[in-house]
Amino acid sequence: MTRAVLFDEDRPLRLSTGATLAPVEVDFETYGRLDDDRANAVVVCHALTGDARAADWWSTLVGPGKPLDTDRFFVICANLLGGCQGTTGPSSIDPGTGQAYGLRFPLLHMRDLVAVHRALVAHLGIERLHAAVGGSLGGMQILQWALDHPGEIERAVVICASARLTAMNTGFTAAARAAIMRDPDFHGGDYAAHGTVPETGLIVARMMAHLTYMSEEALRRKFDRERRVPGAPMSFADDFEVEHYLTHQGEVFPARFDALSYLYLTRVMDYFAPFEDAGLELAAVDTAFQLLSFDTDWRFGTDHSEFIAGELRAGGVAVEQEEIASPWGHDSFLLEVPAYQEAVARFLDAPAAARRVADPGSPAV
Repeated sequence: MTRAVLFDEDRPLRLSTGATLAPVEVDFETYGRLDDDRANAVVVCHALTGDARAADWWSTLVGPGKPLDTDRFFVICANLLGGCQGTTGPSSIDPGTGQAYGLRFPLLHMRDLVAVHRALVAHLGIERLHAAVGGSLGGMQILQWALDHPGEIERAVVICASARLTAMNTGFTAAARAAIMRDPDFHGGDYAAHGTVPETGLIVARMMAHLTYMSEEALRRKFDRERRVPGAPMSFADDFEVEHYLTHQGEVFPARFDALSYLYLTRVMDYFAPFEDAGLELAAVDTAFQLLSFDTDWRFGTDHSEFIAGELRAGGVAVEQEEIASPWGHDSFLLEVPAYQEAVARFLDAPAAARRVADPGSPAV
């Protein structure tokens, strides 16, 4: 893992709210070698609870001979602003107080996440990316980046993402945040100073979120109605295999993810609605988009990708949109689904296409 200080007291990060933040440190990983002409760089943007180790959690896409072939591409993945894996976030130390920021950390917009990753790309001496690839929250970040900064991303692969969360999606994250913030160990966000962690709330939030990442078919295939001990008497213990699985997923979560980051990053997603921005100028966008979704994803299903595609095409932006069959729900973007991996590889390998559609109502190019 490599760390860079991209903003400091003399040059702070100015956030979308007008607040400033300094210093801003970023942890990141790179894979492969940057060509002499610096034209083979690909940025990977991770999802809500991911990290910079893309070759680990996205091993189906990143590595030698894979769609993001690290023998050909220079792959960059950085931890998110507001996260808890080394990049500055609400659990970082506020230099003004010497204590963790807690809820005094400023609220963030998707543009702020983009600003930090753009600064990292500039720090690495790269002016234009061959591609940017991301799933879920990572895909949203890439969409914002391509809309706001023409000329910087040649191809954008946006997977299982949304440009406008439904009330159901916002409701899920609201319930998760409530579980965390109402945990007695939360202490108004200052749990670090009290030597506690709101584990119970974070466990419940993770259990609930994990359910939304899977499909009913996936749960049926993995567990159906199997019990831990067939024939055991009724109880409130984890009797069914699915209960045991969710409990395990929840209990291991606090060791690797911070409750405050969960609050801040889910809130970024709630407010993300780039096509509602009165200042948006689609006529300037020169990125070619690939929008991928899965037929069993009920969190950010194909209707979300179709909405993004429709908005982009109406503005004359080049779009390729595809729904892929998979039984695994939202988590399909992390798994081995051959048609999906083949689609990404094909798009990344295609020659640079015209970045504008002559007729905004025409099919994707």
